[in-house]
Amino acid sequence: MSVKPPLTELPIKTADSGFYRGFSVDVTVVSKIIIAALVVWAIVWPEWAGEVLGAWNTTILANFAAWYIWVVAFFIIVCLGLALWPTAGRMNLGVEGETPEFSNFSWFSMMFGAGIGVGMLTWAVAEPVAHFKNNPAVIQGVTTALDANNVREAYVWSFLHWGLGAWACYAVAGLALAFFSYRRGLPLTIRSSLTPLFGKALSGVLGSIIDIVAVVATILGVAQTLGFGVDQFVAGLTRIGIGGLVYGVEAVNEAGESIAGDANTVGIIVALLVIMGASTLSALSGVGKGIKWLSNINMVLSIVLLGFFIIFGATFFGATAFFVGIFDYLVALPGLSFNVWVSDGVEGSEAFKLAQWQGWWPVFYWAWWIAFAPFVGLFLARISRGRSIREFVLGAMIVPALMCFVWFSWAGGTAIDLELNGNANGLILDAGNGDKIFAMTEFMLAPIADALAWAMAVMIVVLLMTFLVTSADSAVLIVNTINAAGDEGPKARPHILFWGAALGLVVAGLLLSGGTSAIQTAMVIGALPFSVVMVLMCFGLIKAIWNDGRREKAGVATTHDNVVATPAE
Repeated sequence: MSVKPPLTELPIKTADSGFYRGFSVDVTVVSKIIIAALVVWAIVWPEWAGEVLGAWNTTILANFAAWYIWVVAFFIIVCLGLALWPTAGRMNLGVEGETPEFSNFSWFSMMFGAGIGVGMLTWAVAEPVAHFKNNPAVIQGVTTALDANNVREAYVWSFLHWGLGAWACYAVAGLALAFFSYRRGLPLTIRSSLTPLFGKALSGVLGSIIDIVAVVATILGVAQTLGFGVDQFVAGLTRIGIGGLVYGVEAVNEAGESIAGDANTVGIIVALLVIMGASTLSALSGVGKGIKWLSNINMVLSIVLLGFFIIFGATFFGATAFFVGIFDYLVALPGLSFNVWVSDGVEGSEAFKLAQWQGWWPVFYWAWWIAFAPFVGLFLARISRGRSIREFVLGAMIVPALMCFVWFSWAGGTAIDLELNGNANGLILDAGNGDKIFAMTEFMLAPIADALAWAMAVMIVVLLMTFLVTSADSAVLIVNTINAAGDEGPKARPHILFWGAALGLVVAGLLLSGGTSAIQTAMVIGALPFSVVMVLMCFGLIKAIWNDGRREKAGVATTHDNVVATPAE
């Protein structure tokens, strides 16, 4: 049986003229309808939306928690397997002889940038502290909450959520996009990665459905990031003296729980107007101006902030947490990657608490990373053209994960150390998640000079805003790239304005209908269909690489610059 060349053409119908010129009308219009419907539903009927989303969340946690846990374990295995597989590992993400566009230093610097962001400013302090208070070992009585014997467990879970599993999700998406776009010459869009499985059928309705799922997942994944960011941004504005943006001490939600310090309606609106207004202007200016300028600010301020924690924080405690934490994490990773706790339905029982905790943390995170995969994956693909698959996988998984570990070790480690030795006396523990980093830096600097504490809070607010704006404007440009059948060129202003407004309204509507938990629920739901697409991407990649190995042995061309015919894979 003869070995055929790969598919190197995938026509995607786009409008030749009019408002949608250059865009796939099917993908763009349907995506807009879905997101617009979600916005109207959440804003006009917030209570109904909150109830329905809550019910769906319960159903998903009951029926798909194991799927999310196991599918991320599958992504880790696939990525590491491709790196170790000789045929795959040496393949170039580009045409034969193509060299990397960026030097190793620049590439690692951009990987560093990918490993930090809004998540680090919120969770580098909040997550180790949260797991220091409670984690499965505490629930099972193995360790004690807020005790020194619980520090190592706190870091195992923090590293698990931000380690290889997270970056395997991104690496799968990035590798598939880079392989089929730069090696095959196919459009830079999600459907191209499934051509080994479905061939030219992806030019039609099936391909449009896949891209629509990717657009919706991206919007909900970025909305989750912005939702956390809005809360933290408002907390920062309050810390630097701008009042009236948070609920007072007597405020409670419908369940009777205190929401003092959370962003109120005015705070949400103000924050979103600032963030989405700036991000839309940045997106309109393009990658070369707005996004590049903001990224440079991000890098400088983040290095200053991290340096502050390493030098003036718990330096030795952080170093211990980093090295011991990595060891504990790698030892625990195989077991934790497949472990699923099943509730016995008895509220308050150990099984119930373990399953509930897993839904709050690992399942939520895996859904978040999957929803975020088109966004980060496209960035990783863009900066990795010309590199081998082995280089890409190891670089995209290990370098950013290590940067996350550094932030968790020294920023979170400083917070734990201050609480463990009694100096903070609950000040950091009792602050909201978004406010913890402000509470900690104020505690550290206020005794020296109030002006220093205020200046640090201002710097963190500026850094947070640049991260939020960069995330939002990049998301708008990536959504438009998918809608435009992979065309990265200039996009019409009305479409940028629409997606900028839509993203802000999604965040506002879900926050008002149920706070960050509503965004979390919508994101977990939206990530579910895209997780299936990502599994298919893995099989498509494996099949394509296997066939390329056969083609190389048979002397058949494997890259688009040498292929004349374009049969199905």
